[in-house]
Amino acid sequence: MKLKRFLLRYYPPGVILEYELRDKSREMKEIDLLHLTPDADVDVIVNQIVFEEPLISESKKPHLRRLLYKLIEKLESNETTDFFLFKILRAHILPLTNCAFNKSGDKFITGSYDRTCKIWNTITGDELLTLEGHRNVVYAIAFNNPYGDKVITGSFDKTCKLWSAETGQLYHTYRGHATEIVCLSFNPHGTMIATGSMDNTARLWDVEAGECLHTLLGHTAEIVSLDFDTQGQRIITGSFDNTVKVWDVRNGRCIHTLSGHQGEISSCQFNYASDLCISGSIDRTCKVWDVQSGTCIHTLRGHNDEILDVSFNATGSKLVTASADGNSRVYNTMTGACHAILAGHEGEISKVAFNPQGSRILTASSDKTARIWETETGDCLQVLEGHTDEIFSCAFNYEGDTIITGSKDNTCRIWKC
Repeated sequence: MKLKRFLLRYYPPGVILEYELRDKSREMKEIDLLHLTPDADVDVIVNQIVFEEPLISESKKPHLRRLLYKLIEKLESNETTDFFLFKILRAHILPLTNCAFNKSGDKFITGSYDRTCKIWNTITGDELLTLEGHRNVVYAIAFNNPYGDKVITGSFDKTCKLWSAETGQLYHTYRGHATEIVCLSFNPHGTMIATGSMDNTARLWDVEAGECLHTLLGHTAEIVSLDFDTQGQRIITGSFDNTVKVWDVRNGRCIHTLSGHQGEISSCQFNYASDLCISGSIDRTCKVWDVQSGTCIHTLRGHNDEILDVSFNATGSKLVTASADGNSRVYNTMTGACHAILAGHEGEISKVAFNPQGSRILTASSDKTARIWETETGDCLQVLEGHTDEIFSCAFNYEGDTIITGSKDNTCRIWKC
């Protein structure tokens, strides 16, 4: 085996080794640097990597050192700048349901009650494509990140459609659910789609063939949240039956049922290492689960109303909850300790997200504002004002320098720093 080149992965931090085998074929190996911080001792890390990784010789140390400094530089970017309103898009004639970025952030998509999904150019604010064909509300939407050349739309018409993000061509219509599709996702490789429905099932679909691979049966109420793990080998589904289920993607079998919540699940997510997952519930708690054993590690309390959204940071070291009580809470994943309360909104918070660097948190609220918070202190750094109705969707792009907010006022706002 011979090392051919290094590639960088910024969020979460890591180095990817591309190496050549004897038969001249190439493979990749990832070295995760999830604990890299701006004040890390780079020489110690370089020595450890070279010691543990036979592909990297001593002569590569200077190059590796430069790469690590580049990763640290990224972690420190966008630290002090405020976001400004860049564009207002009057996106649809009827209310929006969702919005999402592609990986580079130069395009985003919006779904709507007007039965369409639109693809937009982030920089110009121009509408690039309108994806028409659904017979009811387009509720759930996603790009096949990191590639960004395909879009899926899930609708109240019970179908999921796969489109070209470049031409708007309809590739497939996936039929099989008995009722509305309310959540969906591509797997990390973009080869499989998962859909979750009010019919109590999730389905796994083959992107190329357009066929249903597995129907995930077992929940006794609607599935409202789902998430693939980082390798795309397992998927979790969160349901109104108060449970989260862990499934093997290869055979569609249920590996674990994560029971313990006293109310409906609103949101669930894997951490980057995929050894843990979190679930938020209307029982006002968030639980941290060990995926391997199916046991609950922490029950995170403190909210006095329903938890509506939960999210890990890029490395999985912290998580944040959003609640109908108007607060978000930041927890240490390993200890379960709450180390910041984000207080200031005057209405429920329906969506929460870390920036890629993990230094900022974005919240969207029914009080018509979005807020940016400092992760460590819980201080509110900025209030994004201007929407005239509740904000239900918000997202950072991959670099963390652009934000999108979607509101019931039928507009999307693009914010840049």
